[in-house]
Order: sequence, then structure tokens, then C-alpha cells
Amino acid sequence: MSATRLQARRSVILVALVVILVGVMLMSTAVGTAPIKPWDVAGMIAAKMCPTGLIQHKWPTAHQTIVFQVRLPRITLAALVGGGLATAGATYQGLLQNSMADPYIIGVSAGASLGATLGIILRGKLKTFNLSAITVLAFLGAVVTTFVVYNIARTGGRVPVATLLLAGIAASSLLTAMVSFLMVLSNQSMQEIMYWMMGSLSGRSWSHVTASLPYMAIGGLVILLYSRELNLMLLGDEAARQLGVNVETIKAVLLAAGSLIAAAAVSVSGVIGFVGLIIPHMVRLFTGPDHGILLPTSALTGAVFLVLADTLARTILAPGELPVGIITALAGAPFFLYLLRRQ
Repeated sequence: MSATRLQARRSVILVALVVILVGVMLMSTAVGTAPIKPWDVAGMIAAKMCPTGLIQHKWPTAHQTIVFQVRLPRITLAALVGGGLATAGATYQGLLQNSMADPYIIGVSAGASLGATLGIILRGKLKTFNLSAITVLAFLGAVVTTFVVYNIARTGGRVPVATLLLAGIAASSLLTAMVSFLMVLSNQSMQEIMYWMMGSLSGRSWSHVTASLPYMAIGGLVILLYSRELNLMLLGDEAARQLGVNVETIKAVLLAAGSLIAAAAVSVSGVIGFVGLIIPHMVRLFTGPDHGILLPTSALTGAVFLVLADTLARTILAPGELPVGIITALAGAPFFLYLLRRQ
């Protein structure tokens, strides 16, 4: 296949995924205990984006409140978190040359869980950018854990992949034990802590979107800029060095960018598993290993997947809802077992 045809094919894939994502988000916004017609949702959003009064139609105030204050911020956040986790997962799998890698393998999840547990126990006394202590401390816990694990694994100016993985596993075990200890000490908060650790987007607002978006955008842009180096590192560290890649510097940059994305996602959604593990696997079957197309395709596919999963989570037991992490696990685990069996 020529380079022109390949580029055209990739463009078609990306455009199709964008269209699918927009359609899924509109349908998801229309679904709920108070159903709203999808074309009404599209009209409200179009009217909001055209303040000059080109669209004169009036919708019920209650419907506008439901769309813009309840459903749309949650659905937008679901797309961001799904895309972020899938991007971080694709990055870790390429960086660590390990198809089992995901955003939590170096302790991001465990660090965020410890921070969130402390935030729950503090009962939201800390406020930053209108966010509770849970979000703030979860983000800090994830970032600090990544920094500590990286420096533990670093020996002689290098970070061996095997050492990094082992350090991440050890740190996760320690932090998980600390979370369990805090849960025992704070028996009254145990249910709330467990609910957060199962992953949920319930009650999220635009403040969560604006707080997490800059970190995800910066991390994603950095990773995309280094997609060529990430491709070369698939050949192995020595081969990449011979091709002019500063392997250790690139490892540090990509690890920091991936962890920044994962930390921002986990801090606002709780622990949502399998998205960063399964989506890059699935996308790679269609796009191949080239990260220039794998990364944006994984981001869009992850966004679509989590929006659909969250829609199911909030409607399957309406007016109650399930933690979205349960839905992603039920969908992801069988697919993961299928991949293991196939390979």
C-alpha cells in the first residue's frame, strides 16, 4: 500500500471514529430517567454554540438543565477519561514492550486510591478549583507514586523495564495494604471508599472536566510528538540507540506524560479497569503497531467505549446505577481472556 493510500485510509478511520463518538455522546445525553429526543439535544447544543440567535427554538428549562448541568458534563468526562486511559495504556505497552501493561502497572492506581481514601476520610475539607479533597489527593497520590517508583527503578542513569515493572508491583502492594488499613480504621467510610475504588462518574460536573482536561491534553500532545521514537523503541533499547534515540530521556518523558494522563483520569473517576489494557489491544489489530495512528485511534475508541459503558451503568438499574468499573470489567475480562487464548 502506497504512503498516500495509507494516509488516506488513516484519515478515514479517524474521521469515522470522531463521527461515531459525537453520535454516541448525543444518544447517551438523550438517554435517562427523563428521556429527551436526540435531535432536541443536538438543537440545544447548537443553540448554545450559536449565541447570535440563529436558532430560535425554545426547549423546556428542565430539559436544558438536565442536558447541560447533569448529563453532558458527565458524558464529556467519560469521553475524556476513556480516551486518556486508552492513550496511557497504548503508551505503556509500547514503552515497556509488554502487552500486559496498562496505566496502573507502575502504581498509578494504588497511589490514587490511597490519596482518595485520605480525601474521603477528611470529608472534603480541602477545596481546590471547586474540587473536593478526594480529587486533589488522588491526583497527588498518583503523581507522587509514579515519581517514587521511577526513581527506585533507576540504576546507573538507566531504568531497566523489568526493574520498573517490579518496583511498580511492589509499590502497588504496599499502597493497597495501606488503603486496606485505613478502611479498617475508618469503618464509617468503608462503603464510600469501596465505591470509589470500583470507579464511578456519578455526580461529576464541569469543574471535573476543566480540572482534568489540561493535564490530559498536555500529556497526550507530548506522547503524540514522540510517536516516532516510541515506534523505534519497539525494536529494543540497543537498536533504538543505534538509530539515534536517547532512550533513557524518552523513557522518562513518556512515562511522565502517560502517568500524568492516568493520574488526571483516575483522580476524577476512581479506578476504572481494563480500558487502558483492552482498547489498545483491540485497536492494534486494525491499525498495526505504528503509534502515529495507534495513539489517536486508541483515544477515540476508548472514549466511545467508556461513554457506552457509563450509559449502561446509569440506566441498567435506573433510577439507581452501577459503578462504571463493574461494566468495564464485565466487558473487558472476557475479551482479555479471548486475546490470551488466541495468542
